[in-house]
Amino acid sequence: MTDLSIPTVRDEAVEHPAAERPSREAIDTVLAAAAARESIDIDQAVTLLSCAGADLVRLQSIAGAIRDEGLDAVGRSRQVTYSRKAFIPLTRLCRDRCHYCTFVTVPGKLARAGEGLYLELDEVVDLARRGAELGCKEALFTLGDRPEDRWPEAREWLAARGYSSTLDYVRAAAVAVLTETGLLPHLNPGVMSLEEILRLRAVAPSMGMMLETTSRRLYTEKGQPHYGSPDKDPLVRMQVLRDAGTARVPFTTGILVGIGESLYERAESLLAIAKVHAAGGHIQEVIVQNFRAKPDTAMRSTPDAEMTEFLAAVAVARIVLGPHMRVQAPPNLVSPAECAALIASGIDDWGGVSPLTPDHVNPERPWPNLDALAARTAESDFVLTERITAQPTYVLDAADWIDPALAHHVSALADPSTGLAVDTCPVPRPWPAVA
Repeated sequence: MTDLSIPTVRDEAVEHPAAERPSREAIDTVLAAAAARESIDIDQAVTLLSCAGADLVRLQSIAGAIRDEGLDAVGRSRQVTYSRKAFIPLTRLCRDRCHYCTFVTVPGKLARAGEGLYLELDEVVDLARRGAELGCKEALFTLGDRPEDRWPEAREWLAARGYSSTLDYVRAAAVAVLTETGLLPHLNPGVMSLEEILRLRAVAPSMGMMLETTSRRLYTEKGQPHYGSPDKDPLVRMQVLRDAGTARVPFTTGILVGIGESLYERAESLLAIAKVHAAGGHIQEVIVQNFRAKPDTAMRSTPDAEMTEFLAAVAVARIVLGPHMRVQAPPNLVSPAECAALIASGIDDWGGVSPLTPDHVNPERPWPNLDALAARTAESDFVLTERITAQPTYVLDAADWIDPALAHHVSALADPSTGLAVDTCPVPRPWPAVA
């Protein structure tokens, strides 16, 4: 479906002139090509990303039909999935300085608030255990990138407890959650080497890292959102995506819409993800997330992602990534009416939703109640369906994708015939030890 002969991410910042509005003929031609399931190249993707009004409606219809074909093919017609999770913010320290982030803080602020630099293991287990009591099956670990490289206090905290790095502590925390609660860790620790991914594979059935954008301009130019953030170099992040395929890890990634990227760069990002997945087969879901400005950040005055552009990005993601990719958008970053528009644009997954913990990355945007989310989904004639942290395709092919040490943990929570979550609360014992 996609032309995968696109170049890899550019190793230099490249300016692209402001795109002219495509002609009526160009839009009609590319929409017809997408409807016919023809390959879409980068220039055609840019044209689709510019759709608005009646053209956007046509684009959404095409994307929705592609999504429906993929669900029908795996016997899951009219399903939109989600993962019931406990959100575990292991540390809010980070060595990066992203201009839109409110999750990250500094040691002094944590001290003044009476909070630790990291969650202690008993705090991690307590969060996971309370999540299990509410039917959660996923423990979503979110944290900053390698804070010990920036903060001596972080190095001292880790060393005092016998850990060599934050990633070493992530592994220990994942083991504690598996052993003490049975919840399945999904790890988002940022940039990792191949060796680090392989070491974490035995304690987590899935991992993730947002690509966000392939635009090096947003990384290299002073004043841009990723300037001064070593882990936001797209070249580095693309290598992580490739390494996750080598390690055979079901991996989540995605793009962030509206942080200053051009339509060309947005199209390039989606095509780059498609190319990585074609090589590794491991991208289990692609998140298309809309930028929301937050107070007390450098980008607090930047307008939120415009909804027409966001919906077009979701639809183009579906067209570029094809019927068998799970395309996800967060339900707490849009209104109830906009949830219906996201479904119309081709999503089939809401991602992780917690009945226990807030979205610590977007604390001003509470999760919808699960009953409310089910009702919103039903209004679009779809059924909200629970999955575990690894998408069903990878659960059903566990011998290839899930480390043997996790086989019992995964099988306790997943239906062997569908790969979706079983209806169990709390998570059944016993939970075998994990090394």
